[in-house]
Amino acid sequence: MTVSEDLFARAQTLMPGGVNSPVRAFGSVGGTPRFLVSANGPHVTDADGREYVDLVCSWGPALLGHGHPAVLDAVHSAADKGLSFGASTPAEADLAQLVQDRVPAVERLRMVSTGTEATMTAVRLARGFTGRNLIVKFAGCYHGHLDSLLAAAGSGVATLALPGSAGVTAATAAETLVLPYNDLAAVEAAFSDHGDAIAAVITEAAPANMGVVAPGPGFNAGLARITAAHGALLIVDEVLTGFRVGPGGYWGLTGGAAGAEEAWTPDLLTFGKVIGGGLPAAALGGREDVMNHLAPLGPVYQAGTLSGNPLAMAAGVAQLTHATADVYRHIDATSLALSGALSTELDRAGVDHSIQRAGNLFSVAFGTSLTGVSNYADALAQESYRYAPFFHSMLDSGVYLPPSVFEAWFLSSAHDDTAMNRIYDALPAAAAAAATATTTTTTPST
Repeated sequence: MTVSEDLFARAQTLMPGGVNSPVRAFGSVGGTPRFLVSANGPHVTDADGREYVDLVCSWGPALLGHGHPAVLDAVHSAADKGLSFGASTPAEADLAQLVQDRVPAVERLRMVSTGTEATMTAVRLARGFTGRNLIVKFAGCYHGHLDSLLAAAGSGVATLALPGSAGVTAATAAETLVLPYNDLAAVEAAFSDHGDAIAAVITEAAPANMGVVAPGPGFNAGLARITAAHGALLIVDEVLTGFRVGPGGYWGLTGGAAGAEEAWTPDLLTFGKVIGGGLPAAALGGREDVMNHLAPLGPVYQAGTLSGNPLAMAAGVAQLTHATADVYRHIDATSLALSGALSTELDRAGVDHSIQRAGNLFSVAFGTSLTGVSNYADALAQESYRYAPFFHSMLDSGVYLPPSVFEAWFLSSAHDDTAMNRIYDALPAAAAAAATATTTTTTPST
């Protein structure tokens, strides 16, 4: 047995499925999950000592690459002073200021520890502020494992082919309206029928949990217009896109961009991943009058012992400080080059596909060249069986991809020419593997 196989066998006797987050189990690609033991720059190393070029980047946080010296120095310095205080620290305001400078829509910010906690609090806050109960979400958008938002949630739920989750009560599910993504007419109809009961619409700024799906022209602006007209709030989930696709996240690229064709501003935004620099940190922010409904100023309660943890705040401050314009230019250019090379090799192998893109995030969807992917139904209808052999071919060549076709590919500023050339060299064989895949293709056991 490989070391990873041995570790996975042991983990399965101790933890459900042997993992602490479902996609890590390699359920949709088969084989044994790689147990990672170290990372540096654009690389990760598994327990068997094999090094991979990493295109997961901790699902987004490693914007500067793994182990960036400035981030490590900041964490080490903070650790020397104490790991957790359960009290306010100066770095909380430092990070909040950096966020506000990048995202002016954030007039007030509350730090939490996870993206799920951020969206959970945003939904509770929207209900408390409006006095309404219904939440509108979109099929295929994932907002963490909050009960009311797990219906048709994409990501690991899509990978496991589950429509929702056991343990979510009918009463809770009834407080969520699930609509098709990129369909403003459906949103208008929902508000026509239920407008005085809808507290908020929650959407990913650009969905990346059914593969990457960019909002259609005017979609996010339309959501802002409709919610404002009906006294509801617009919650934009930037847990994944925030500070990754640009200095101000996806909102900064579109609604908040200077000269944007359709300027729009959400009422609340949620952040995670990049904001913590690789440590557990997340946040929600937005309009001052809405945010001030949170305790201790308002009646909406939220608290967390580790919220604003000093190590996480130090890592976040260091990461955002060093996420310069040059960093984003490099990631943008590298993303375009890689997605172009991927498409070229799939074309050469005769594999029908589309490249789905939102800023520097992208994914591949098989069998979708004529229509692309604009919603969850499109994503589920693709030839997803082609991804497992493609994934394992890349893995065998030393490239670590997301172990699900429903995830985005991530790059960092540390992905240099050497790392990129290794990826490019691996693409032809992977494309050939995808070309020969059938619905009965088996995946390797390791």
